[in-house]
Amino acid sequence: MALSTIFSALDLRDGFYQILMRESDIPLTAVSTTSGMHWEWLVMPQGLKNAPATFNRCVTHLLRSVRDFAPSYFDDVFIHSRAVDGKSEVEMHKEHLRRLLRHAQTQALREPEEVYLRG
Repeated sequence: MALSTIFSALDLRDGFYQILMRESDIPLTAVSTTSGMHWEWLVMPQGLKNAPATFNRCVTHLLRSVRDFAPSYFDDVFIHSRAVDGKSEVEMHKEHLRRLLRHAQTQALREPEEVYLRG
């Protein structure tokens, strides 16, 4: 990132909710209401002891092929670019964004909810 001159940050949509619960763990998330309703989480809810570590490990693993220009921290992905081989920093950044978004689609990650650009 040190030599990069243009940056973006993407916030993954519904971060934890993109991780499915293991079938055997679903009953462990059960909640009963006073009206008699019974709820179980099918996706990983926030607040579970190991949820942040599990989510971070999953995102890091899924985005490992683009980490050279798009490192992640939990549900935030930081894209950084610089001019290379006659291509401007903007051209490189567009290419990096396209590669990241295409890769996210192949990994079944939902589109980012928020995008921040800074140059």
